[in-house]
Amino acid sequence: MSDINSFIQGEIDSADVVLFMKGTPVFPQCGFSGQVVQILSHVGIPFKGVNVLEDENLREGIKSFSNWPTIPQLYVKGEFVGGCDIIREMFEEGELRPYLDEKGIETV
Repeated sequence: MSDINSFIQGEIDSADVVLFMKGTPVFPQCGFSGQVVQILSHVGIPFKGVNVLEDENLREGIKSFSNWPTIPQLYVKGEFVGGCDIIREMFEEGELRPYLDEKGIETV
């Protein structure tokens, strides 16, 4: 496993909910990352944000790691959930809270 894959796996293992994003949860640097931050915050999910803009290897590596071409990318309990469109759809359809409950993630 490459160094970047080891780093990514370590980040995923470090928290129940991890968002690989452009920017930080306090200062998202793209609209899609900002939307996912807003959804997670609205639902009341504590999450760890990982800024892919800090390292080009990370930015490209996460796309290969997940086999998903876009950022942001959400992981819950080590499992890749999806990007902005999927998270937004789950939220709008009322599927996000039940999914998180099923995974043992408490929401507010």
